[in-house]
Amino acid sequence: MHDPCSVEKHGDSFRCHMVSWDEAYRLAKILANKIKRSGFTPDLVIGIARGGFVPACTVCDLLIQKDLVSVKTEHWGIAAASGRAKIKYSLPVEADISGKRILVVDDVADTGDTFSVVVDHINRKNPAEIRTAVLHYKTSSIFIPDYWGEKQDEWKWIIYPWALYEDLAGFIERVLIHPMTHEDIREGLKSNFDIKIPGNDIMEILDDMSLAGSLKRTEKDRVVFWENVETLKQRGEMK
Repeated sequence: MHDPCSVEKHGDSFRCHMVSWDEAYRLAKILANKIKRSGFTPDLVIGIARGGFVPACTVCDLLIQKDLVSVKTEHWGIAAASGRAKIKYSLPVEADISGKRILVVDDVADTGDTFSVVVDHINRKNPAEIRTAVLHYKTSSIFIPDYWGEKQDEWKWIIYPWALYEDLAGFIERVLIHPMTHEDIREGLKSNFDIKIPGNDIMEILDDMSLAGSLKRTEKDRVVFWENVETLKQRGEMK
């Protein structure tokens, strides 16, 4: 999973890469083939929630491995400020991994903090062996996974299809510093983050964000404008 502090380290403008479902599956197949060739046969696969869910399920299928569980990490409070992750939901009580070969799967090794925390957590349960796998390994990561689908030397934010709306909503809030039309927002995403998406998709996301209460929709002279609710609250224009 991405470390939210990575965004802050790279400022208000950086490149993003949007991964398609086909590309994600291709990388998962590369992972599975590397695991097979290494001779490692996991007794249990652990997906790191939420980003690792889809890759873990796909790798399980390609390895014909039926046993899959998950753990969830979260950056919060002091942890969010310092970049340290914490375990939010641990392994199920029924998941006895003592003496078992474990494969931990996530979508990306970004700072490596999440993997470090999860592997340390799993190690306390006395597995025979732990190996790790990701679709994308960023060389900026302090944690080096055992297997990766693709290595990324130049840092960029990776937008996966299973986190598309969540990531785009976050980037929209970053560019929305004053009332803007959907075309203004679309251009802001392109110029600041190299994100290119159709206008219809932008409108759908903006409508959903408005329903969720994070954006305010206004209309002037038949032109629709969008504003960031959090910004309005900070200026005292909304409660």
